Amino acid sequence: MTTIPQPPDILSPAFEADPYSAYRVLREHYPLFRDPGSGSYLISRYEDVQRAFREPVFTTDSYAWQIEPVHGGRTLPQMSGREHAVRRALVAPAFRGKDLREKFLPVIERNARELIDAFRDAGETDLVARFATRFPINVIVDMLGLDRADHDRFHAWYGAVVDFFANLAQDPVVTATGLRTSGELTAYLHPIIQERRAAPGDDLLSALCTAEIDGTRMTDQDITAFVSLLLAAGGETTDKAIAGIFRNLLAHPDQLAAVRADRGLVPAAIVETLRYSPPVHMIMRQPAADVTLSGGTVPAGSTVICLIGAANRDERRYARAEAFDIFRTEIAASHAFSAAADHVAFGLGRHFCVGALLAKTEVEVGVNQLLDAFPGMDFADGTAPSEAGVFTRGPRRLPVRLTPRGGRG
Repeated sequence: MTTIPQPPDILSPAFEADPYSAYRVLREHYPLFRDPGSGSYLISRYEDVQRAFREPVFTTDSYAWQIEPVHGGRTLPQMSGREHAVRRALVAPAFRGKDLREKFLPVIERNARELIDAFRDAGETDLVARFATRFPINVIVDMLGLDRADHDRFHAWYGAVVDFFANLAQDPVVTATGLRTSGELTAYLHPIIQERRAAPGDDLLSALCTAEIDGTRMTDQDITAFVSLLLAAGGETTDKAIAGIFRNLLAHPDQLAAVRADRGLVPAAIVETLRYSPPVHMIMRQPAADVTLSGGTVPAGSTVICLIGAANRDERRYARAEAFDIFRTEIAASHAFSAAADHVAFGLGRHFCVGALLAKTEVEVGVNQLLDAFPGMDFADGTAPSEAGVFTRGPRRLPVRLTPRGGRG
């Protein structure tokens, strides 16, 4: 007689230590499970998570209490209909096409180079602390045209906002720190926004101040909330994607060698990392009506936790789903950063991440510059560091030994 395992507790230390084993249990035995700790419904199969991102019945209404307080206003993920379409049209041009290539690619390349130069001859470094977690925040500050001396201040704000989102256990200290950060960011940005409205420049903040669609412009609060969202979503995805790529490639030396030999494989390594070890493991939705999914019906108004980390390893969707394989054929890199993606790391449909192409560009630049600078790289202690986190996940440290170009191995 086969014994069905108990459902996992997503707030437990065991779950954080190894969510992937828990995801297998959920997909197989509890595809729709009401988690008693959070009161939310967990969905773990690719088909169900895909529906939750694509179908209009799944709203983001719950974001009013989940994310709006820390951002200090409504942001794109909360919006729908014309409001969403107009606000997305106001911000999207900066994250694609000519603006991304001509205005911001040099900013991205410069920041990667400066960070790498700081440890180029160190022999050993922590890629998370010295590069991955710093790189996207420095880029965002510079894209906005803000004082580069404030990189550290924004890095601290970034950490507080991300911790607020990940606070499933509702730690009051984490909540208070996130709310205080919202006030500090608002106080910092509002005077600068007024300056940019009066005398716009060629930076992203000026573009946000002057953008207009059908007579609609962004208010000061809109802009501040978007910058907060950009810090959290743009920073966390890029930060953990870069750390994840090197952790995964160093753990699979044959695939690392293939990428070094053919840099055209870098996009495939990025996409496979987003599938295999996505930076964001959970995104919430709230159905406006009862919805039937695998395993039962979700009542209208419930909070649904879409388990991205589970869906992206669903054996019903991917062959050898638990294996890291940059050569897999189920995901096309050509549209992996669009709303038609073959994975759910950036969501799907109308709320597909507006900054996905910015993240792709940052990660490609970072990975290529690191590979250029260090023809030799391996784990400092010979083993892959563990991942950490529940809402978002990745290695907190990535100590590596480095052989710089022209150096001795």
